[in-house]
Amino acid sequence: MEKKKAAPPVADINVTPMVDVMLVVLIIFMVITPMLSKSIPVDLALTRNPVVMSDADKEDAIIVAVTRDGQVFLSPGLTKLDPADLAPKVKDLLTDRPSKMVYIKADARANYGKVEDVVDGLRAGSVDEVGLLTEQVLDSRRMGKAAAK
Repeated sequence: MEKKKAAPPVADINVTPMVDVMLVVLIIFMVITPMLSKSIPVDLALTRNPVVMSDADKEDAIIVAVTRDGQVFLSPGLTKLDPADLAPKVKDLLTDRPSKMVYIKADARANYGKVEDVVDGLRAGSVDEVGLLTEQVLDSRRMGKAAAK
């Protein structure tokens, strides 16, 4: 009886499974990446005793963002608009809502006149309550450094 010889080892790498996995991972990243940017990045003002506004983190929260260069964005949807056009848009968003709260997310270095225009636009849109979003200072020395900048 003759012994069977084993097949010679294969020196080639089978890249098909690796390519399949990489394509799946690429598709997952392409789908998830747009979902990660839900808001406009702004440097919020620093405060020592902020009031926690957990409703601002909800998906359907109405947030008006004012950037450092004076651009105004309304979310949900992240639509860029003029502060004069804010009243009818907010009025449409507030219909059939029990809470008439709108949050303002203004950059700490934004022009105060633009923030004032946003507040006036919200008042014209019959907004009952306005919440100003800020960041809490963790160290009192940090507040002094931030004010010195």
